[in-house]
Amino acid sequence: MKIEIFAAHWGNNELAPEVFIERVKQAGFDGIEMSLPLDGAQREEWTSRIAAAGLGLIVAQWETVFHSDFEAHRAALEQLLHNACAARPLHVNSHTGKDYYTHEQNLQLLQLAADISRQHGVPIVHEIHRSRFSGHPMLLLPYLQQMPELQLTADLSHWCCACESLLEDQPHTLAATLPHVRHIHARVGHAQGPQVADFRAPESAAALQAHLGWWDEIIRLRRAAGASRMTLTPEFGPVPYTQTLPYTQKEVSNAWELNVAMLELLRQRYA
Repeated sequence: MKIEIFAAHWGNNELAPEVFIERVKQAGFDGIEMSLPLDGAQREEWTSRIAAAGLGLIVAQWETVFHSDFEAHRAALEQLLHNACAARPLHVNSHTGKDYYTHEQNLQLLQLAADISRQHGVPIVHEIHRSRFSGHPMLLLPYLQQMPELQLTADLSHWCCACESLLEDQPHTLAATLPHVRHIHARVGHAQGPQVADFRAPESAAALQAHLGWWDEIIRLRRAAGASRMTLTPEFGPVPYTQTLPYTQKEVSNAWELNVAMLELLRQRYA
């Protein structure tokens, strides 16, 4: 099974496309995960430059977070997923639904995504993320029972935060969830937040080992299923995900440096 590691565009939005793409290539990533503009010409500029650089593309859809009203969220999701699939990425990573929508409303959004995925022939995976339909294990599990074909992005740092633990007390929820994972966001969270200051620091060792154990199991499951590819995106984020010192607001670590360090760790572990 081929392991491909993608660079997150999040946190690098100020860079021109050619500058960011060159940065990604120099670091040794296999591709880019990013949200694409709705403007067709701007979308084409990004996708053509990424393809010309020999990089893969995963499209992220997160802009629905701005829509609290269900009908507005549904309309935005439909537009954004069609736009994402039009770029013909490896897959689309979607921030879908809200934790305060009803089960039936979120189910309607998941079915909409499934219909769009079939229409374009592009897989759509739904990110485990706070405040979305999947923001807590007990929110997600009923959907997995109703839609056993549901495919997920594992960003389990969010569940650490939501459950105030490293999930050591709920192996049953992980056992039910991990077989559905098709993409990993390789960020390390902890019991009080979605991002440790530096995963290489000794105080982060327990959190790092927990996340590596989950990623190991996901990759084992995908290999056992005969999958040809597994994708991971190191996703340490900018401020306020990156912590800052009080008063000065000086960053305590650099998100890009952490993502490149995680790339190197993943290469060594899954080569």
